[in-house]
Order: sequence, then C-alpha cells, then structure tokens
Amino acid sequence: MARYWALLFLLVPILGTALFVVAADEMSWPLLNHWFPRDVSEYGYVIDNLFMVILWLTGVVFLGTELALAWFMWKYEASVNNEPAKFTHGSHNLEVIWTVIPAATLLFIAIYQLNAWADTKVRQPENPGATVEVVGRQFEWRLRYPGPDGRFDTPDDLFSVNELHVPVNEDILVHLKSADVLHDFFLPNLRVKQDAVPGMKINVWFRATEQGAFDLVCAELCGWGHYKMKGLLRVESREDYQAYLKKLATEQHLAALPVGDDES
Repeated sequence: MARYWALLFLLVPILGTALFVVAADEMSWPLLNHWFPRDVSEYGYVIDNLFMVILWLTGVVFLGTELALAWFMWKYEASVNNEPAKFTHGSHNLEVIWTVIPAATLLFIAIYQLNAWADTKVRQPENPGATVEVVGRQFEWRLRYPGPDGRFDTPDDLFSVNELHVPVNEDILVHLKSADVLHDFFLPNLRVKQDAVPGMKINVWFRATEQGAFDLVCAELCGWGHYKMKGLLRVESREDYQAYLKKLATEQHLAALPVGDDES
C-alpha cells in the first residue's frame, strides 16, 4: 500500500513541473497562460530576472525533496523490507550541512538582488520627466500634478482621481502617500509595487516604454471597498500628456467660476 502512496507523491513534482511549463509557455498555450503580465517598464526585467533565479532555486529544492520522499517510501515499504528500523539521534555533519547550504543560498540571493533593490529603491532619477503625487484613500487614488510653476502646494496644482497619465520613455517620479490606512500602489505591467503608509511620503519611480492603458490597483486589503479601488495608468506621448494637463487646468478653472459666469 505504501508504494501506491509513493507513486502518488511522485505525481506532485511531475504535475507541478508540467503546470509550470504550461503556464509559462504563452506561445504554445495562450489560453493557459497565467504568467506575469507583459512588461512595459525599463526596469521590469530586473525584477523578472530576480524572480526567475529564486524560482529555479526553490524549484530544484522542491523537486529534490519530493523525489527523495517518493524514493524512501518506495524503498522502505514495510511489506517488502524485513530489516528492523534503525534510529539515529543527532549528527554533527548533517547539522552543519543543512545549516551551511541554506545560509549560503540566502547570502547568494542577498548579493544577487542588490542591483534590483538599487534600481527600484535607491537610484532615484535626478531629472524626472514628470512628477505626480498619488494619495491612497478609501477607496480611490487621488492624483495631483504640479502646474506650470512645476511646484506642489501652489494655486495652479492639477487634480484627478483614479486615472494616472504619464509620458512614455521618460522617468516618472511618484510621491506616494496614504490618507487613512495602509494601501499598496501596484502597477503590474511596470513591476511597481509599494505600500502607501499613513504619515509617510515614499518616492516611487518608473519609466514606461510602451504607450497604452494599464492597470493601477491596490494590492493591500484596505477595507470593505478594497475590491473596487482600481485605477488606470495611461502611457502616452509627451504631446498628449501636455494636452491632458491643459485639459485638467481648463476644467478646474471653469469649475471655480461663479455660477452663471462662463467667461464667454
């Protein structure tokens, strides 16, 4: 009976590896592709490479563990093994081995990810093409752009909700804040994910390489309306971006006029 269980456990690494290949091979199995969304960021490949390195490391350990488990269950099944069980207690060599190997693996990952961390968390662009303030609030994203003077907290600031516009192929600097609880600013296609912490301003940056509309979501359970806290990132040409800011300025100017005064 134990050998049947051994075969069952053997199916775990086989099916797990097969599902991984099917999910990752978007060219052969487009309907079954559950891999990362398309990367449209200049820095995204750094995150993807780090993910793949860790996935391969953990995948090898997973396969080795499951194959060893199936082999031991098959080899030492009680009905075909007449030798008495042998028990050992404590092995200095084994303790050293299973301490040194995980420690070395973690040290390798720590060193390998230094460049990924620096690109996304340390090397802030000195002259960003656009700067925007993003404030998470139950349950929406409030956006603020500096006006023609290029500074925040002045009368010409421009405001929007849930639709973030940025120019393509330019560094974008985001001042991320939260108005109430913990939120998470998540741009899946740009591999950007950063908690918005109440009382803190956290800088986030990215450079989009393709024009289009992409998801802007909250990746932190922030209350009953978390499911609907979904915005849109529009990556467009510099000309379209400037036209959008001009449109916002016009709309805010008209909204500020006294009732009945349309300046016509």
